[in-house]
Amino acid sequence: MKFDDIASMVDDCPREGRFSVQRRIFTDPEVFDLEMRHIYEGTWIFLGLASQAPQPHDFFTTWVGRQPVVVMRDADGRLGAFLNTCRHRGAQVCTTAAGNARVHVCKYHSWAYDSSGRNVDVKLSKQGCYAPEFAQRSHDLTRLAHFGEYRGFLFGSVAADVPALEEHLGGARAFLDLVVDQGPQGVELVPGNLSYTYRGNWKLQVENCADTYHLTSAHRSYMSIVERRKSEQAKHRLRMVGSRSWKSDVVRGSFTFGHGHTAIWGVNPEPEIRPLYAQVEELRRRVGERRTDWMLGGRNLTVYPSMQLADSAATLMRVIRPLAVDRTEMRLYCIAPVGEAPDVREYRIRQFEDFFNATGMATPDDNIAYEQCQTGYGAEQAEWQQGYDRGFSALQDGPNDYARELGVEPVTSLVGPFDVGDETVFHAGYREWIRLMRRGFQRTGGGERS
Repeated sequence: MKFDDIASMVDDCPREGRFSVQRRIFTDPEVFDLEMRHIYEGTWIFLGLASQAPQPHDFFTTWVGRQPVVVMRDADGRLGAFLNTCRHRGAQVCTTAAGNARVHVCKYHSWAYDSSGRNVDVKLSKQGCYAPEFAQRSHDLTRLAHFGEYRGFLFGSVAADVPALEEHLGGARAFLDLVVDQGPQGVELVPGNLSYTYRGNWKLQVENCADTYHLTSAHRSYMSIVERRKSEQAKHRLRMVGSRSWKSDVVRGSFTFGHGHTAIWGVNPEPEIRPLYAQVEELRRRVGERRTDWMLGGRNLTVYPSMQLADSAATLMRVIRPLAVDRTEMRLYCIAPVGEAPDVREYRIRQFEDFFNATGMATPDDNIAYEQCQTGYGAEQAEWQQGYDRGFSALQDGPNDYARELGVEPVTSLVGPFDVGDETVFHAGYREWIRLMRRGFQRTGGGERS
């Protein structure tokens, strides 16, 4: 496949009010292979939170595209990220999701590595009749080409030619800040996590996090439960995001940033439903009135291509791992301020379970929609999507007043009522998709590995 074939799959003509993608982008295994090579293995990928390995010798395992990775904290407290593969014959060195170990021993031939990734033993090396040159080579675990941290969020890349992490994140940092600053000591993952797979392409999840147009159709049963609970409020402690949040007079907006990152946001007419509201006075003193309002509002952030933060009824972190062109693994985590009061923490967890959990009232609806889309893409004569046009006439280049209030410089801004159901926010991801594909082809001299 040539780059011209890839470029022809995105019809990006904003001056003509037209943007679309070819459905083949979701179904072609060769396209998927190029995505893994040039996107997931060609840019910064979210690895986890520093709080997942808080103590010396703590570790957790993750992925960068198809490449297994282990993040470890060494004896001096420094974090490092390494390919999780023994230098001897390639077996995974760390085979559990997380733990604490001073030394990791490969189960195949017992080569051993300490928590800094240093090889500390080659089994029976003196008896091995190695050539003298062998001792001159490094046998340490292979470090990722780049590893960085932004306020506890860890990112890595196996590609050498990526920008500095803060440059890559750009305006998305302000939305990460709105999560981290919710607690005076930052935030942490609530113990426990869950994962599931859906039978659909990974880009369906990327789009959906910024899609407000589907809420009143895909989540109709949720909306009906909202109304039922209102009439029985005394019997229910849980406070769901109510219908007031979906009215046309509620201000909604979106920003797109460089490198494919996007954010959608909305003023919250019911801030009291948020677990964070229990500390609203402390927040106002510490971060100010306007930033408190932003924190209590609803926000969905996508750090392209692999991580999403949805902050509404509770705070959800999603990690996207593509498995095949039509199969995607999702890992979900609940995020909370460090030191949160026990009763508020309990309330937060119940809110998370109610809406975001894999068995909650929103996620299954979305997964079914993804799988129905993937099935629908089998109708090959319907070649182009028509799902990227809502909002064109309201879109503006650069920042609007809301962006300036938050102190960000987005590539595009949009503000309007809920009913707009903005789809122009999807454009940023596909423009980054094209950019990374182009760079990958240039780097390798074509679609094949160099």
